[in-house]
Amino acid sequence: MNLSTVVDRLDEELRIADYADLDASANGLQIGPDEAEIERVAFAVDGVRETFDRAIEADADLLVVHHGLSWGGFDRVTGRTYDRIAPLIENDLALYVAHLPLDGHQELGNAAGVADVLDLEDRTPFGELGPEYIGQRGTAAEPYAPEALQGRLERELETDGQSVQHLAFGPDEIEDVAIVTGSGVDWLDEAVDAGADALVTGEGKQKAYHEAQEAGIHVFLAGHYATETFGVRSLQDLVEDWGLETTSLEVPTGL
Repeated sequence: MNLSTVVDRLDEELRIADYADLDASANGLQIGPDEAEIERVAFAVDGVRETFDRAIEADADLLVVHHGLSWGGFDRVTGRTYDRIAPLIENDLALYVAHLPLDGHQELGNAAGVADVLDLEDRTPFGELGPEYIGQRGTAAEPYAPEALQGRLERELETDGQSVQHLAFGPDEIEDVAIVTGSGVDWLDEAVDAGADALVTGEGKQKAYHEAQEAGIHVFLAGHYATETFGVRSLQDLVEDWGLETTSLEVPTGL
């Protein structure tokens, strides 16, 4: 399949253009020629030297990641930036990035994947960012005891052996759960205003402890990487349905 066809299909499915003014990431094709033939696609959370090297070893023609290289553009392609980009060009490996568009996708996205793990029902978009949403909210099929929800996240997510941090300031039973993966604790107030019993995200900030305590809400910090593996896996399934060979590159950070 031609690279431009793969890119066009991904751009359309993820509504890449709708996030152009909202996301610091340069979503879509970040590195690659205008035309190339694609037979094998690799998928990873992070676009870094380790995943580049492993994609090259897997003989991939395209690497699809959640976290790419360009966040507002490059001033200079030197030093570490050059060292990261050089293997892509030298080995004809194209790089496609889907950051917030993959967080916000209500079927294929990261928050949707966490909601699947927690068996949430009656789901609605959550996590407003301008006219778009980057998370999801839903109701537990059966109310969770706080410790049970924490345990489920630890069992089901790729936490690399790390425990899920829990700011235990909410009710004894958790029914309404808001999710913004990665660095989503800034949406705590929105979760409170929406009447959520808990916010599930990846990593926290110092102020979140007191904000959660004062608001009476649970916050679960399950790891940035661990909460953002779902989107690229869903894209892998999608691309396989298009008839392309795929491979998954798991590089958990424990963070």
